[in-house]
Amino acid sequence: MFGRHKAATLVAEFLGTGALTLLILSVQRSTIGVPFFIAAAAGLTVTLMWLAVGKKSGGYFNPALVIGFWTVRKINTATAVLYIAVQLLGAWAAYGLYTYLVNNTLQPVGGEFSSRILVAETVGTALFAFGVAAAIYQRLTVAVTATMAGLALMIGIIAASPASLGLLNPAVALGVRAWVLGTYVLGPVLGAIIGINLYALLFADKGSNSSAKVVAAPAAVTKKPVAKKKKAPAKKKK
Repeated sequence: MFGRHKAATLVAEFLGTGALTLLILSVQRSTIGVPFFIAAAAGLTVTLMWLAVGKKSGGYFNPALVIGFWTVRKINTATAVLYIAVQLLGAWAAYGLYTYLVNNTLQPVGGEFSSRILVAETVGTALFAFGVAAAIYQRLTVAVTATMAGLALMIGIIAASPASLGLLNPAVALGVRAWVLGTYVLGPVLGAIIGINLYALLFADKGSNSSAKVVAAPAAVTKKPVAKKKKAPAKKKK
């Protein structure tokens, strides 16, 4: 049934992806649109949105991460499809809001297919996804997971920036007008699959039942002291 909890998870992914796309657009198209500042803005945005709504949905905000965690069976197919749909909608809404604010349309920036861009996006996303997988599989606290996700995204963007825009996210690629299937879509997907599966195969504890969504630890159960039965007084012999 589509209740309040399901609606909250979808809205969380919509808002998170939209905020990420809007911040990247704002920095990328400004006078400080250099890779470090774009990476810092993206990392801080992911950290903030993860702290705000990440526990509701898992804090993916990226179709590539959804596909990556789907390959290791941490997210089911129906949920993955819904998440990817709302993430793309969130990015497209961010594009619409940005063009309204600047009162101008944006020209495509993705260029044509290039193997160097494909490799850069794959490597950058693999680094990012590896960091996120480490936080998820180790079941770290919400604050630490959010911080790791933000830092991993910063590192991934900086690593990819010599050859690409360093988007590492197909939804963001849609929002910034860089939707090129062979580079800014395929590259992040391949990178996420590699990074997450690499961590799952080599570094995750065997038999780990952690989910891709961080869940609050259950409260400790205190056992009630069992009252000792009083022994009946021994009967006096006559």
